[in-house]
Formats: sequence, structure tokens, C-alpha cells
Amino acid sequence: MNRNRLSPEMESGLNKQMTQEAWAAQVYLSYAAWAASEGYNGIANFLFRHANEERNHMMKFLEYILERGGKVNIDAIAKPPQDPSNVQDCFEQVFKQEVDNTTSIYRLVKLSHDEGDWATWHFMQWFVKEQTEEETLALNLLDKIKIAGGTSATPEALYTLDRDMEKEPDEAELAENKTVEKP
Repeated sequence: MNRNRLSPEMESGLNKQMTQEAWAAQVYLSYAAWAASEGYNGIANFLFRHANEERNHMMKFLEYILERGGKVNIDAIAKPPQDPSNVQDCFEQVFKQEVDNTTSIYRLVKLSHDEGDWATWHFMQWFVKEQTEEETLALNLLDKIKIAGGTSATPEALYTLDRDMEKEPDEAELAENKTVEKP
């Protein structure tokens, strides 16, 4: 008896997304190691936490595929890109990677909708919200870097930014949660 409740296309897409989440974890891990080697321990701490978050996302996909009776395919992940040239470049690359990930998530949402696979559609809604948070967080950090001076930031400004990043929350507050009383 076939217990797989995922279409072949959906199973393949979910496996690809699982691999993409693993790659994202490696990117964050690589950038965290770079930041630590540059003396930015607060930024490194933030990036290490996000590497772990991406690994958790990977595991969510793995578990979901198994729960739906699908076959998990563990593929090799590509080497992360080269080290960033500076703090601004680091977070520009983080933002780009998150936007690319959002695009992949949206493809799976559309596929689940087109197939009428409402279980997968529902599962993917958590990732839609998560990607909105990730993009917002990256943009907020880029704004802070810009205020600090961007690529021309002084060592003092980078030191302050690094200390702030150590305590930076891992999630951004989304516009959908804002009210007139609490903008």
C-alpha cells in the first residue's frame, strides 16, 4: 500500500527546500565564523543563533515529509559563498539569501494551492510568516548598519553595533501585529 500523500512534484519540492534550509544554516555558520575571526563576537553570536534556527527549519521539512509518508532525500549542500568583505556586505548577503528563500517558499505555497494539498498549504503558512520576519529583521539590521556609517563606519560605531547585536532579538515584530495604540 502506498502511504505517500505527497505528489511527486511536492515531495521533490519539499526535499529541495529542506536542502536549501541546510545550505542557509551553512551560510549563517560561515558568516558567524567570519564575524568571530574579525572580532565581532556579538554579530557572530547573532549569526550562530540563526544558523541553528535554519537547521531547525530543515528538520521541520524532514519531519513533515516523513509524516506525509514521503521519502526524504538527503542531498549534498553547496559550499557557502566567500567571506563577506565587511559588516554591511555580510548583512546584504543575509538579506539576499532570505529573499531567495522566500521565493522558494512561495513556490511551494503556490504548488500546494494548485494541487489542493491543503495539509501542505497549512504547513507552509508557518514558513511564510517566518520569512516575513527574517526579511524584516535583515532590513532592520541593514538600517542600523547604515546609521552606523555603512561601509565607512568607524571602529567605535561598529563596536557599538557589535555589542547591540549580541542582545538583538531573533525575531522582528511584524506590521500585522501593529496597532494605532502600539505602532
